[in-house]
Amino acid sequence: MTLHNRGDMTAYSESFAREEIHLQQARANGVEMGASDPSPAVGALLQYVAKSLNAKSVVEIGTGSGVSGLWLFQGMPKDGVLTSIDTEREHSASARDSFDENGIAAARYRLITGNILEVVSKLADGNYDLVVVRPAADLMDFVQEAHRLLRSGGTLFIDHALSGGKVADPTQRDFESISRRDGIRFVKEDSRWTSTLLPIGQGVLLATKS
Repeated sequence: MTLHNRGDMTAYSESFAREEIHLQQARANGVEMGASDPSPAVGALLQYVAKSLNAKSVVEIGTGSGVSGLWLFQGMPKDGVLTSIDTEREHSASARDSFDENGIAAARYRLITGNILEVVSKLADGNYDLVVVRPAADLMDFVQEAHRLLRSGGTLFIDHALSGGKVADPTQRDFESISRRDGIRFVKEDSRWTSTLLPIGQGVLLATKS
């Protein structure tokens, strides 16, 4: 069956996800800082996945400006806790300001700045419902750590998985494209995961731990 594109599906999907003023402000802060935040459609998917999982314990690798966290909190239960890790203090501070301004209790989040892989390696086994990964560096290690951290049936959510299309172009041999390409292949070929790849935002890989 041949599918014929009629209209811009990407733009339509992105406009479907409505962002209130607090999310718009956080996104503007992220642009100013050069942070890597999810698109509106990806944010809405984060909310949807968190809601579907009733995710009470979430790890986020790559805090950005707090846009992702705000979307996650909209899907998590009221007693859900987010642990978000970033290498940049400016990012963590921006996220904290956004959370505080939106009345999210400090007890509901941990914002950690430092060597991400070192921090992640100290988190408890099988204790999390959802792990969100954004950076390309150390992606394979993060996938392995995510499997350790997640409970059975928990979900790995890799944002920016396709680098906006570069990963799908075999002529792109830069570090980010290769890292994400290898990460996608690794998850796909690992029988411990049930996975799917979605062309929204910069690309999303979803994988559920068996």
